[in-house]
Amino acid sequence: MSKPGYVYLMASGHNGTLYLGVTSNLVKRVWQHRNGFGSEFSAEYACRFLVWYEAHDDLQEARQREFRMKKWKRDWKLRLIEDHNPDWQDLFVSIAA
Repeated sequence: MSKPGYVYLMASGHNGTLYLGVTSNLVKRVWQHRNGFGSEFSAEYACRFLVWYEAHDDLQEARQREFRMKKWKRDWKLRLIEDHNPDWQDLFVSIAA
């Protein structure tokens, strides 16, 4: 049985710096970002708000999706966020409950 995975976008704020990642434990990983342990990039640019995520049944599928999205233009990522989270709310509250 494969392990589930998540592709996610963290932001420093509305239309701010974006960080794209993949993980098998979304709550833990987002907590790490929020507390400056997620990555050097996200810590340096204060990418502490979960603004979009997508669940996958298989971690490898999630990794492939992340790989493709890394090639996306910024505008495409912004549109994805706006389509699913137009107010740029921090989604951590909804996944950590």
